[in-house]
Amino acid sequence: MTKYDPLAIEPKWQETWERDGLHHVTEDSARPKKYVLEMFPYPSGDIHMGHVRNYTIGDVVARHATMRGFNVLHPIGWDAFGLPAENAAIKSGSHPATWTYANIETQAASFRRMGFSYDWDRAVRTCDPEYYRWGQWIFLKAWERGLVERRSSPVNWCPSCKTVLANEQVIGDGVCWRCKSKVEKRELEQWYLKITEYSQELLDDLDDLTGWPERVKAMQANWIGRSEGADVVFMLCDADGEPTDERITVFTTRPDTLFGCSFFLLAPEHPLVSRLVAGTEYEAEVMKVVAKAASESAVERAGGEKEKTGAFTGRFVVNPVNGAKVPVWVADYVLMDYGTGAVMAVPCGDQRDFEFARKYHLPIPPVVLADGDPLLPSLGGVKELVLEDVEWEVACPAEGTLVQSGRFTGMRGGKKSEAMHAVTDWLGERGLGEESVNFRLRDWLISRQRYWGNPIPAVHCPTCGLVPVPEDQLPVVLPMDVDVTKGETLADHPEFYETMCPKCGGAARRETDTMDTFTCSSWYYLRYCDARNDSAPFDPAKAGYWMPVDQYIGGIEHAILHLLYSRFFTKVLRDLGLLEFDEPFTNLLTQGMVKLDGATMSKSRGNVVAPEDMIAKYGADALRVYILFMAPPDKDLDWSYEGLDGMWRFLNRAWRLVDETAEETSNVLDAVRMPGPVEKALRRAVAASVAKCGDDIERFQFNTAISALMEYVNAAYDYRRDVPADERDHALMRSVARDLTLMLAPFAPHMAEELWHEVLGESGSVHRTPWPEFDPAALVADEVELPVQVNGKVRDRLTVAVDAAESDIVAAALALPNVVVHLEGKTVRKVVVIPGKLVSVVAG
Repeated sequence: MTKYDPLAIEPKWQETWERDGLHHVTEDSARPKKYVLEMFPYPSGDIHMGHVRNYTIGDVVARHATMRGFNVLHPIGWDAFGLPAENAAIKSGSHPATWTYANIETQAASFRRMGFSYDWDRAVRTCDPEYYRWGQWIFLKAWERGLVERRSSPVNWCPSCKTVLANEQVIGDGVCWRCKSKVEKRELEQWYLKITEYSQELLDDLDDLTGWPERVKAMQANWIGRSEGADVVFMLCDADGEPTDERITVFTTRPDTLFGCSFFLLAPEHPLVSRLVAGTEYEAEVMKVVAKAASESAVERAGGEKEKTGAFTGRFVVNPVNGAKVPVWVADYVLMDYGTGAVMAVPCGDQRDFEFARKYHLPIPPVVLADGDPLLPSLGGVKELVLEDVEWEVACPAEGTLVQSGRFTGMRGGKKSEAMHAVTDWLGERGLGEESVNFRLRDWLISRQRYWGNPIPAVHCPTCGLVPVPEDQLPVVLPMDVDVTKGETLADHPEFYETMCPKCGGAARRETDTMDTFTCSSWYYLRYCDARNDSAPFDPAKAGYWMPVDQYIGGIEHAILHLLYSRFFTKVLRDLGLLEFDEPFTNLLTQGMVKLDGATMSKSRGNVVAPEDMIAKYGADALRVYILFMAPPDKDLDWSYEGLDGMWRFLNRAWRLVDETAEETSNVLDAVRMPGPVEKALRRAVAASVAKCGDDIERFQFNTAISALMEYVNAAYDYRRDVPADERDHALMRSVARDLTLMLAPFAPHMAEELWHEVLGESGSVHRTPWPEFDPAALVADEVELPVQVNGKVRDRLTVAVDAAESDIVAAALALPNVVVHLEGKTVRKVVVIPGKLVSVVAG
């Protein structure tokens, strides 16, 4: 008899697997491939229970796929650049590289301690020049294709992080996604990747992602935000109110409501604003609105609950459908990032415009009325009303009948309606509008004014302008002698930025901004396919074999940022001729959060549960199995220590079953024997558990897969309890022990390997042995137990052959002793047999 000792077993097999290269893989066209990938971690310290859950899920999927015959790529790396490293270095008085590489070593040791089946030969660290060189190369290739632009525009500025943020990195009520500080608007010259060139394709291809959660696809679709409508031209009036030739174009999804436009809005950032009010009596009030808007985020300004603020510019524009002069206002809820930064305000149909009009006493003429509205008979295009006349409290419905709309009165209004197309066509005939599509998605701002990031490979030359760094001069190496504890960035480091123009040879200045770290994580999954290539980011043939990722695993918080950017990079690299597919991730699993007392674990909250103490007491295998047993992977779970001891006991029970079976059957020669009822019952229970466990792993229902293992163990112990040792079917029990070990392997890999070799005496790794098969015929029972009811109450149970005749079942049921007792003095009036379910006797 041997004892389960994980603290001795686990290090032994971790060393053996790594020494033997068990998890190292290469391309093999003779085998089906499966690429299993968890989103790589940020090295912010040691791992916590959230990491344990995420990476254990991936490890079980990878190990199970290997046992099913797939050639499995399962790599790991670190998303190693970024602001937290700088902040931590400042706090500790060290260098970001020192902090980052130390944490990488700590996490790597913990991943090995957990027994994760990574191909360590493919590990990448995005802060290594060997990696970020190719990020710079991709940047240059995108630049060549016209997908890189440097321009001045209003940007999101985090005063705490002291850097700009992409729109996607401003969350909640306008706060920084990382530090939660209030985000400001500033006018800066920045670098952009033109993701908007792929807006339609990014939207359309969501339909092909059938293996993604609908919630994630909906979030991306909403962020891309395709709107169909029209560009409409308004003519600007001069200071005296006379029309000029200057045009202002707006995008609207409802050109059919143009007759309801009673005022015109400009975003505070619109370049026309300052010119319109310069030197006028309106300048002071307008500039107050501009200043206030500059201190608020786009999220805050566009929020439906916020009170709208604006000011009249003193100018007018001409409504193209009726010639009316409508006042031009500046309003804080209009964003320069959407459409043209100018809006035709139709207060009867838009709630925000409605509230603005009420606040500033602007007219609200109704132009769309719902069917059955009492105003319909009186608004036949003749009588004019405004909402003050009818005292409505909210905007009109989006669809209905047009009223007070000239020649279009009486038409059906709404998106894609008869009226919408008619008005657009009318405008087009006069050169005042045309059909248009607009997207909410904006170009990706990638400049960061921080040190610890991938340098942008560009040079500013006073003669040649912006010049890309030649490919043969890559990488632009990040210097290691920048002192972030003194607030230094690359802009404070002349040894870095003083350079020669690669075009003319004259003195020039190297770009000192670094790239958003999401540029590093947007292609790392491709580098894993060919991680040691020093002449290209990856070999297209190797990427063609492994990609796309078959199963990607990570948090829902990455639905827009990382996942959208990765899809964009894949399409760019495809268009560069490096890839032959459109999407990087075929299937996506978004795992739930691990919480403590209802709060999400995070280092900033100080509520992180570290796994090391539990591993030291119970071993990694117990922790792996327990965290998967606690809840389905897509659900949040609240961490509890209580169940871990129970999982430890289960693993010990499974160990003893295999160990005792191996000892009992080691020197026994089985004679050929026919299985009796108890053997058939055990075979049936075993087959059911094997089928369920494998199927549940495929469906990521790991908690029920583990329940199936527990049922398997219970069935085996029931057999041992009911059958004396000298009467047991030892061949069957050896098979039970062997298959249990195989099914434990993805969940408890160290324990399974030890049982396989040292207890069962098998050769080769358990993790390279095929997943157990089961005989479907074993699932079919020869006999069935039926409850027997008398007048609705179960009085006895009857075991019969599954194909027994109904008459035989009735006779046997009526002969049962307890049934006879309850029928005494009564007459049997009816006996109902529901095959395989029950027998019901009605007596009176």
